[in-house]
Amino acid sequence: MVDTRPFLPVSSHAGSDPTGPSENRRKPMKLQLSIFFVLLTVGFFAALLTSNNGSDNGFVKENEHGSLASPSSEKQLRPVSRGPAVGVSEKSNRLFAKDNENQLAYPWNNSMLSWQRTAFHFQPEKNWMNGPLFYKGWYHFFYQYNPHAAVWGDIVWGHAVSKDLIHWLHLPLAMVADQWYDKNGVWTGSATILPDGKVVMLYTGSTTENVQVQNLAYPADHSDPLLINWVKYSGNPVLVPPPGILDKDFRDPTTAWLTSEGKWRITIGSKINKTGIALVYDTKDFIYYELLDGVLHAVPGTGMWECVDFFPVSKTEENGLDTSVNGPSVKHVVKASLDDDRHDYYSIGTYHEKNGTWIPDEPKIDVGIGLRYDYGIYYAAKTFYDQNKNRRVLWGWIGESDSEAADMQKGWASVQSIPRTILFDKKTGTHLLQWPVEEIESLRLKSYEFNQVKVQAGSVVPLDVGPATQLDIIAEFEIDKEALEKTTGSNVTFSCSSSGGTIERGALGPFGLLVLADDSLSEQTPVYFYIAKGSDGKLKTFFCNDQSRSSVASDVNKQIYGNLVPVLEGEKLSLRVLVDHSIVESFAQGGRTVITSRVYPTKAIYGAAKLFLFNNATEASVSASLRIWQMNSAFIRPYPNNKESQ
Repeated sequence: MVDTRPFLPVSSHAGSDPTGPSENRRKPMKLQLSIFFVLLTVGFFAALLTSNNGSDNGFVKENEHGSLASPSSEKQLRPVSRGPAVGVSEKSNRLFAKDNENQLAYPWNNSMLSWQRTAFHFQPEKNWMNGPLFYKGWYHFFYQYNPHAAVWGDIVWGHAVSKDLIHWLHLPLAMVADQWYDKNGVWTGSATILPDGKVVMLYTGSTTENVQVQNLAYPADHSDPLLINWVKYSGNPVLVPPPGILDKDFRDPTTAWLTSEGKWRITIGSKINKTGIALVYDTKDFIYYELLDGVLHAVPGTGMWECVDFFPVSKTEENGLDTSVNGPSVKHVVKASLDDDRHDYYSIGTYHEKNGTWIPDEPKIDVGIGLRYDYGIYYAAKTFYDQNKNRRVLWGWIGESDSEAADMQKGWASVQSIPRTILFDKKTGTHLLQWPVEEIESLRLKSYEFNQVKVQAGSVVPLDVGPATQLDIIAEFEIDKEALEKTTGSNVTFSCSSSGGTIERGALGPFGLLVLADDSLSEQTPVYFYIAKGSDGKLKTFFCNDQSRSSVASDVNKQIYGNLVPVLEGEKLSLRVLVDHSIVESFAQGGRTVITSRVYPTKAIYGAAKLFLFNNATEASVSASLRIWQMNSAFIRPYPNNKESQ
C-alpha cells in the first residue's frame, strides 16, 4: 500500500524558495574563463520510437495483490530512417501514420505545454534545434536551427555562448545556407584549434543537388572571443563523396588530430550497403586531403554511421586527454550514431596510427552491437577536450517524443543534455563513466537528506521535498542480504524494455524512485533497479526507466528503457537523477549505465509533481539513503543588445 504521509527528511538545508518567481530564483553567471577550444556540432536528429498507450483511467497505485498497476499493452513502432530525398533525419509523426490514423491527439493546454520547457537544459528561444560547438574563453554552441518553425527544415547555425556550460547567451546566426554547396542545409561540423591558436572548422553541407560535401570555414576575426562572424572558404567544397560512396552517405567530419608525421587526420561517417564505416583522411592544410586505404573501422549490419567520434581515454589518470594524445597508457574510443535505430554506440579499443585503423578490445561489444552512451532518448553526441579543466566533456541531443502537432503548438522542439564528463572505467575495463559536469551543482538550492529509509516489499513511500519539477537526486540502495541468499534462481530472462516495466514483480525487484508522480500515482516515471538471480546463483542487475505511465496523454512515447549495469563486489547500488521538467537524466553506478527520458505528464506538473520511493519486489525489502536538492533555473537569454538573436 501507499502511505500517504510523506517521509520527512533527516535534515533540510535552507536555500532559496524554488517556488518563487523564476526571475528571482536565478543566480548570476559565474565569470570563469576557460582557455580552450573544441567544437561539437551534431546534426540531423530524428523522430524517436513512439507507441500507443493505455487509457486515461486505467492507472491505480496498487492492485489487489499489492503490485503497481499495469499499463495497457503498447504497439512498438519502428523508427523511420532519414528520407532518401533529403538525406537528413526528420521528425516524422508516426503516431498518425496509416496504422494509427484513428489515434486522437491529446488536448494539450498552454499550461501543460509551458511546463514542459526546461529550466536548466540548453535549448533555443524558439523552434527546432540539435547540435553544439566551442571556443577561446567562451563555450560556444553552434546548433542546427530552423528559424521558421519547430520542425526539421531550413537548417542554419544558431549560436549561443556561455562561461560555465550552464548559463547561455544567444548570439546572431553564425552561418546560413547561402551557397550552392550548403543551400539545402548547414549541417554537422567540428572545429580544430591549430598550434598558432587559429581555428578551422569543417562542416557538412547539402548542395543544391542534395549531395553531401565537406566545407571549410574560419572566423573572420580570430581575436573576437565571441566568434560572431564566419567566412566560408572560397574553394568549397574541400571534400566530395569518394568513389563507391553514395551522395547522401558522406557526413559529419570529426575534430582533427595530429599524427606523428605532423599531418592532421579526420574521420567521416558513411556506409557501404549495410556496413557502417568511418573513412579516414589526412591533410596538411585542411584544403587538400588524402583518403587512406581501408577505413578506421567497419561493422557489418549497422547501417549508416552519423556523428562519428574518435578520442583517447587514459587508462591510469582521472582526467581527459587532448584528441591527439596517443601511447601505451591510452585507449581509444570509437562512437557512432546509427541512423537506422537512432542510438549512440561506443566501444573501447586500440588505435593503430600507421594504417589509420582501430580494433575493439571486445568484438562482442563492437560499435553498433554493444554498449551505448545512453539507453534512452539521446542521439548525435560528441565529446570535446576542455583544456581549462583537463577533462573530456560529452554533449548529446534530446529530441521530442510527442507529436509534431504538439511541437508546433508550443513553438519549440528538442534540448541539449547536461554536459557530462567522460572517463575510462578502470574497474570494468569495458565501460566509460559519464557524470554531469560539476558546474551543474552551482544551481543547487535547498537540500533534503534521508538516511536508511526502509521500503518494504510492495510498498511506496512519499518523500517530503516540495515541488519535484527541478531536482538533483543522489541515492544509494541496499537490498536485504538474507533475501539475496534465500531467493531461488531461475532461467527466466529479464529485459527492461520487454519485461513489463515496474509491473514485473520479481523476488529482488524492481525498486527505486518514482519521479514526476502525482499524489494518486496515475502519472509516474519510475527510475529503478531490478536484480535477477540465475539458476547458477549469479546475480545480474538491470537499471531501467519506465515511461509507460509517465502521462495519461495518448500521443506521446511511453517506452521502457534500460540495460544491464555492472555492479562489482563491495559496491552499493547507486544512482543520480536530474529532473528538469520534461527531462529525466539518470546515472547508475557512477555513470556506467545512463538513461535519458522525455516525459509529458498532464497532472504531475508544477506543484503537483511529487517524489516517491518504491519497492515492488515480492521477497526483499530495501533501505535507501538520499540527498536531494531543489534546483535553480539557468540564465538562457539573448546577449545584451543583440537584437538579431531574438
